[in-house]
Amino acid sequence: MIKSLCIKIQGMQCTGCEQIINETLQKLPGVVRVDASYMKGSVDVDIDDKLIDEQSVRASIKGKGYDVQLHREKSTISIFIFIVLLLLVGGVAFWGKSLMPNLLPQINAQMSNVMLFSIGFLTGFHCIGMCGSFIVSYSDQNMSKARSVLSHLFYGFGKTASYTAIGAAFGLLGSVITITSHMRGVAALAASVFLLIYGLKMLNIIPGLRYFTLRLPKAFTSQVNSSMRNKKSPLVIGLLSGLLLGCGPLQAMYIMAAGTGSPEEGATLLFFFGLGTLVPLLSFGFFANLLSRNTIHELVKVSGFLVIIMGVMMANRGLKLTQSGYDFGSIRGQIQQTFNKLD
Repeated sequence: MIKSLCIKIQGMQCTGCEQIINETLQKLPGVVRVDASYMKGSVDVDIDDKLIDEQSVRASIKGKGYDVQLHREKSTISIFIFIVLLLLVGGVAFWGKSLMPNLLPQINAQMSNVMLFSIGFLTGFHCIGMCGSFIVSYSDQNMSKARSVLSHLFYGFGKTASYTAIGAAFGLLGSVITITSHMRGVAALAASVFLLIYGLKMLNIIPGLRYFTLRLPKAFTSQVNSSMRNKKSPLVIGLLSGLLLGCGPLQAMYIMAAGTGSPEEGATLLFFFGLGTLVPLLSFGFFANLLSRNTIHELVKVSGFLVIIMGVMMANRGLKLTQSGYDFGSIRGQIQQTFNKLD
């Protein structure tokens, strides 16, 4: 007898999670139909209850690092308090940065690159679920240590090169579309809005934001995943990984690259992000045993905070380019002029 289930899922971060859950459940005997939805935070499953039961379906989802237990929804007051605290902390942080104007131009680029690497590192734990199986596909237990290390190096090179090249392409696209400085500022502001929304989505405090999702055709995503699974060359698998555009963090970085309006900056941005993702991904066997799934989800949330900070920085860049007078530097100057007049 066919039985229909609707299972609520906690921990889905992007449309790539749909692919993981769909593929996992489709392999189970007795599963007739699967339709996971990131936006709804659930999966609809039709099963033959003579071959499989609901408990086995839930166990398979948990095995991929997701929680199928219902949690109490956060109240509106809690969401409001969080947003207020976030704005206060962000304001204090940028106020502190404004106190060292002579040092800031020298360390700002390095600080941004470190933050990009950190975002990549933290979201790399999410990449374990999406890309860990691809690493397994080219790995062989009978490989010598030297060959295994070489395979990982080829994969890492391919993945980083792919991210960097596509980041440069998005930066070039941004530079073509935004001819004037004002237009580049508008593009940066648009990118900052996307980053802010995505950062809040990673924190999962406003469920409705899930509907603001860039979604590529499923046929394209399935084709990329299928190609990566069928390839045995670690270099080719790494190069194809840049096309996993269903990955939320990767989408955010590509949009940010376009917002820079510069191929060089776009390439640099994705280079450091890509390097960060490699650390947990290439060590996923170690990290998978060391960290609990709940801890990994919390690390992804920390990455959400960093994405929000990058979004604020991108917004400040856009406001400065549009010469609106509302960027942090202009506001600080206006406040200083006001105090000077009072003196």
